[in-house]
Amino acid sequence: MFQIGDNIVYPMHGAGIIEAIEEKEFSDEKQQYYVINMSISHMKVMIPTRKISGSRIRPVTDILALNNVMDIFQHGESVQIPTWKERHTINTNKIKTGSIQDGAEVVRDLMRMKKEKALNASEKK
Repeated sequence: MFQIGDNIVYPMHGAGIIEAIEEKEFSDEKQQYYVINMSISHMKVMIPTRKISGSRIRPVTDILALNNVMDIFQHGESVQIPTWKERHTINTNKIKTGSIQDGAEVVRDLMRMKKEKALNASEKK
């Protein structure tokens, strides 16, 4: 599915680059792994190639999706959720989907909320 050098987005971890595809033996079973260098944290992540589709890793998006994101920022409706705990749960679940649209909604809503009042530590993160 992915090749060495591909730029990817790993939900909850951010953007990264596939540096290698390596074969490792674990519990007497050989498997191929994608070796991903995460750009922000400089963390290396290894994911079995056969489990990549369930990981929600996706390629970096194209210009059409970015235009959609800009539309979400400018025209999308924010839903007001009263407690920070409920917002945190909803936002975390949206981010975990790996969808750029869901992530854009989270950022949009938090940016709008920050204009009205300070965000708590979990919302900043």
